[in-house]
Amino acid sequence: MVARHRVADARGRSRLGCLLMLLLGAVVGYSGVEIGTSYIRYWRMKDAMQSEARFAPNISDEVIRRRLTRKAQELGLPADAQRFRIRRFARPREIVITTSWQDTLALLVVSRPITRRPEARAQL
Repeated sequence: MVARHRVADARGRSRLGCLLMLLLGAVVGYSGVEIGTSYIRYWRMKDAMQSEARFAPNISDEVIRRRLTRKAQELGLPADAQRFRIRRFARPREIVITTSWQDTLALLVVSRPITRRPEARAQL
């Protein structure tokens, strides 16, 4: 009879341990999706900015701004991200496109603001 109680206790602990590992995996997965989504939006916006910078010698700043604003809206970025700064320099001949916005990462009980500042440069 003593052996039966030990087996039952061991099974209960292993189930609890399994549930805790599943819960931990779910928390890590949720946080990973939240962080991953934020980084993907950042990199997609930066890629769009770099593409516009490469073609800048052939298009005006207003066309660049309009295209990037459309991309920011498509990505669901906040209004701050739609304020692009476009500067053209004579020496060295280059264009620099910048913007910034703040993402809030909600990781279960903790929310943390992260400022994103993508920048694109290209020779003119």
